[in-house]
Amino acid sequence: MHSLPGTGEAVAALETRARQGRWKMLGVLLICAAPVVASYVTYYFVRPDARRSYGELIDPQRPVPDAVAARAIDGTPAGTLGDLKGQWLLVSVAPGACDELCRNQLYLQRQLRESLGKEKDRMDRVWLVTDDAALPAEITPGLAGAVVRRLDARAVTGWLAPAPGHTLQEHLFVVDPMGHWMMRFPARMDSAGAGRAKRDLDRLMRASSSWDQPGRPEAAKP
Repeated sequence: MHSLPGTGEAVAALETRARQGRWKMLGVLLICAAPVVASYVTYYFVRPDARRSYGELIDPQRPVPDAVAARAIDGTPAGTLGDLKGQWLLVSVAPGACDELCRNQLYLQRQLRESLGKEKDRMDRVWLVTDDAALPAEITPGLAGAVVRRLDARAVTGWLAPAPGHTLQEHLFVVDPMGHWMMRFPARMDSAGAGRAKRDLDRLMRASSSWDQPGRPEAAKP
């Protein structure tokens, strides 16, 4: 007959199995995250021109607040901010009245995406409207293909932030496909700055090409 293990031996065996399980889970997570981590390492540390990036790296990155409700331009429910995940996002923020600064930001946003050429399907341009004001009719044609969502201003400021001394409306923000805000372009960017921003976006597209696929599945489109 075999003797039953003592209480101490049983507890030790359980602890060993739990510890092994945790290591296996950590290994799986590391394998899943490796391509993403590698792309960021390549972009920021390996490439010799990474130190000359025009956009400011956000550290730590800020995850999108998944559960924040969004509305379409007409005020009807339009899912949540978390629905925007799955694509690179180039984000602008402004009230609906859209003054001259806002229109310039939307123009640069549109031009930057188009400048990516065949890679543009990997990036969505997003305008977060922070109030209920009607949009000027004359800007509507330029919004074709953009994702426009109304949000409570407090929800936006809880996720994105301007550089000291500036406002959200002065910047364009870059969000990765996992929903992390990871870069902020300088305030009131001009056409020369947009050329430098394009180089940043080109490098991001190249660095992430091994794990990021162009386009969203139809069911996931916002």
